[in-house]
Amino acid sequence: MSEAASQRRIALVLEYDGTDFSGSQAQPDAPSIQHALEAAIEQLTGKRPRVALAGRTDAGVHARGQVGAFDTSSSLQTPVFVSGLNAHLPDQIAVRSAREVNADFDPRRHAVSRTYRYTIHNEAARSPLARIRAWHVREPLDTAPMQQAASLLVGEHDFASFTRDEGILTVRCVRRCRVSTEPPNVFVEMEANGFLRNQVRRTVGALVQVGGGKLNVDGFQRLLDVPELASAGPVAPPQGLCLEGVVYPGLDLMDTDAL
Repeated sequence: MSEAASQRRIALVLEYDGTDFSGSQAQPDAPSIQHALEAAIEQLTGKRPRVALAGRTDAGVHARGQVGAFDTSSSLQTPVFVSGLNAHLPDQIAVRSAREVNADFDPRRHAVSRTYRYTIHNEAARSPLARIRAWHVREPLDTAPMQQAASLLVGEHDFASFTRDEGILTVRCVRRCRVSTEPPNVFVEMEANGFLRNQVRRTVGALVQVGGGKLNVDGFQRLLDVPELASAGPVAPPQGLCLEGVVYPGLDLMDTDAL
């Protein structure tokens, strides 16, 4: 059997602490999640593949449910990919599950939604333990208007005010956007069919302005109604952001019984 005929496509669910990485995508002369994962696969199988990821995360951004996929001619069983890759990956990255998928599976194009969660540490005193997991906001936040503003995002809108990307379609469909609290933390969770660069972090920045009384709900609404009027923000820092999961039609990548 030729090598091409024996190729398999393996999908991985990844968790990582993005603090020490330049982002998820491979970059010249900078540590990335993709580079570390490709190197670990090469150590395990003897061949270095190209790994495709479901979503781009910036430097300092974390993930609990990032999805990657690669082609291999290795005959290793999927549970061995989990244990073997975890043995070769740095401590900041772990494979949570592995599954063989169709040869045409594309973790980015085939995703129907992605969910991000942002953590705000909201109390006067800073927390050294929370500094790489949350944005420290000293001023008390009123979460009632924040939730009211967040609910306005649900549905299909032009989110040009929430990104600096130019020359691309800026319409996205947000399935849910929720503000919740577990003192001293405030959480913003967003699920959408896709996200623009810095869209979640700019959304969080604008919601913090609402919670702090610097922007009212009507002003937040205008960012959606007249996207060319102003830019939402400020951009919340990266360390509070985590990619929680990616949804695919008819495919549960965390269903280990299927391995």
